[in-house]
Amino acid sequence: MNSNITTNLPLTIAKFGGTSVADYDAMMRCANIIKNDTSNRLVVVSASAGVTNHLVRLGQSDVSLAEQADIISQIKAIQLNITQHFSADIERALNTEIESLLEALSVLALAQSKQYNLQHSDAILSFGEQLSSRIFAQVLRVADVAGEYFNVQEVMKTNSLFGKAVVDVAQLRELCQSELAPKLVNKVIVTQGFIGQDAQGNTTTLGRGGSDYSAALLAEALSGTNLAIWTDVVGIFTTDPRITDQARSIAEISFGEAAEMATFGAKILHPATLIPAMRCNIPVFVGSSKEPEKGGTQIKKKVDSNPTYRSIALRREQTLVTVKSPAMLHASGFLANVFAILAKHELSVDLITTSEISVALTFDNPVGSTQSQITSAVVEELEQLCEVSVEHGLSLVAVIGNGLTRAKGIGQSIFDTLNDINVRLICHGASANNLCFLVNEADANTTVEKLHKALFA
Repeated sequence: MNSNITTNLPLTIAKFGGTSVADYDAMMRCANIIKNDTSNRLVVVSASAGVTNHLVRLGQSDVSLAEQADIISQIKAIQLNITQHFSADIERALNTEIESLLEALSVLALAQSKQYNLQHSDAILSFGEQLSSRIFAQVLRVADVAGEYFNVQEVMKTNSLFGKAVVDVAQLRELCQSELAPKLVNKVIVTQGFIGQDAQGNTTTLGRGGSDYSAALLAEALSGTNLAIWTDVVGIFTTDPRITDQARSIAEISFGEAAEMATFGAKILHPATLIPAMRCNIPVFVGSSKEPEKGGTQIKKKVDSNPTYRSIALRREQTLVTVKSPAMLHASGFLANVFAILAKHELSVDLITTSEISVALTFDNPVGSTQSQITSAVVEELEQLCEVSVEHGLSLVAVIGNGLTRAKGIGQSIFDTLNDINVRLICHGASANNLCFLVNEADANTTVEKLHKALFA
């Protein structure tokens, strides 16, 4: 059974991020967005802003009992700050649910402190979405929308790779059609992003960007007509507005451009989000829940405008590894051996450039990580093959656009602008949609400002 076919109406899956469900006023703004567009039938929510950070800490191994109690108290305060705005009966019922969830969270936190494991971590991290979704379903009802809570774990089945679980897409579609689609005909269903469940019934999480990705997977499984990602910025910009006030919003971009932007540091979307949308050609809208009247950015397969320069993305905390060996010269198998070591340590290479006897590789260090992905163990193994040098404190700048491998004067336009900036590595030609290079972190903002002024004036 397909909800879209059954009702013969547009079906929008709306996803709201943490700041969009941070407090009662924010949730009411989101409820009005849902109310003002009847195509919104499924709502996917993140944890309320601040809660996930608390849960991350709670899931670590060195948390004392006193700190556990303090963290849970802070999470409770964030949620009760929202429920206090309801009528007494509704507040009482919701607070009872919250208390029950927090008691279960306390048990998990205690177990984690006694014996740390990733399974406990995922279960702990899931509570933010479990709390916010229950509350938001009630906010919808207050706004005269027929909202109903739904546990996404009934349909979002995954493997047991805790921390970055892989969704069974075929099973998701089958379960969505049988369990979720019928509910969408007469109700607005509120569910969770980021979390799933393995075959043994354990809670799993989908990793970084998991909430947006969840929404996209659900849109695909339900044959949705639109996916709306509501956040705290008015769409996607030509660059990060925090770097330059000259950044401007983009009305529409192609899937290819958006994927490049997401891959190379634009934080508005995680790259995985676009994969299900691209598979089924589902347009994606990105807008601000604080200012929905200002519109946003449409991401779709075909767009009316294909400018040479679309945006400039910046990704900080990059590591550059250079491996050098005369054995590379006129020899086969050297790179295979290097990549075998990287694969063993589950490392993914971003950029690569080569010369006759050396190869330069870049690696992205996840935001908030306390150490480089390139550990001493990785270096020691590589040194058995070749000389190794590791450089930190670098940022990746990506110029995103169209036809960059065919347009004349691209390199001159970019690098003449940066004649006083030391460029450590350049990668161009693999994609017609980007030209990437590394600069010192200290020069990153200046580089983006200079380029934006030159290319988007």
